[in-house]
Amino acid sequence: MAKAKTTGSAKTTASKSTGTKKATAAKKPRKVKPAAGSVGLTAGEVASGEPSDEVTTVKGLVEEAGGHVLATYREPFGGHWVALAALPLDRVKPTPYQRELSKAHADRLASVIPKVGRFLDPVIAVPDGGNFISPNGMHRLKALETLGAKSVVALVMPEPEIAFRILALNTEKAHNLKDKALEVVRMARAVAAADPKKSETDMAFEFEVASLVTIGVCYEKNARFSGGAYNSVVSRTETFSTDPMSTSLKMREKHADKLLELDVAVGAAVEKLKAAGFTSGYLKPIVVARVNPLRFVKPGKDDARPDFDKTIDKMIEGAKKFDPSKVKAQDVAIAAAVGGGED
Repeated sequence: MAKAKTTGSAKTTASKSTGTKKATAAKKPRKVKPAAGSVGLTAGEVASGEPSDEVTTVKGLVEEAGGHVLATYREPFGGHWVALAALPLDRVKPTPYQRELSKAHADRLASVIPKVGRFLDPVIAVPDGGNFISPNGMHRLKALETLGAKSVVALVMPEPEIAFRILALNTEKAHNLKDKALEVVRMARAVAAADPKKSETDMAFEFEVASLVTIGVCYEKNARFSGGAYNSVVSRTETFSTDPMSTSLKMREKHADKLLELDVAVGAAVEKLKAAGFTSGYLKPIVVARVNPLRFVKPGKDDARPDFDKTIDKMIEGAKKFDPSKVKAQDVAIAAAVGGGED
């Protein structure tokens, strides 16, 4: 008996020891935060140094456009050279791949600027032929145009590709999925035209997620497309392509056509629910959830993602066979409480 107790105790101790080792091994090293004041340039360094060849070239472009460089300096985080310039307003345009202008927002800006009596927020601009484009100043430029302004102050970057990077940050703050998706697909088309060899993978930071390209094409084809209802499915089945952008865009076009076909089938199922007496604004998300074959499948890694075509084909088939009699009033109430998936 004593021997058995000793063995049991040893096993318990070993088990505890193993568990401790596993717990210790599972711990990830903490991210070390940079010490305060340890990154970038000092105030003196920002204003010092010989301007780079690139920013000197920008100075020439500004002057050719009828503008004037007010100062050149190195931005404090990465040390890159920037030109602070006054540019003729008619020589600065928004990048062509941004979201649509919000007239209400532009009008509000135009009403506020005269009250302050000053315009103190420079836009960012990059060279574009003999002009300049701004990835973040669409509404400010429109407001100044409305007010009849002659010029605008801009932070001019020598690198044209920075427009995509800055727009990617703006995309994260876009009003809704439609805005995001349209910006991304417009960027994709601009890249395909400017640098056909670039792929979606090369632009992963700027595009954020692959599904936005497909959904963006859908919105191009149908401005009333309910992207929010399908976003979760598309996000799980789309990955960034390594093919040249011109090739991957053709694939996105086909995927968008299939998604729009699904939307038509889902719309028909929604009409069946309405005919059965349901009047909620969340009928589309209910149908999509019912026909979604990934609903109870845990997300896997990128290399194990469900196939887009097979998934959407199953959903189209399910939507066409949709039986409204299987939907209960409480299902609609729950969907409304959760908030559905519409934009």
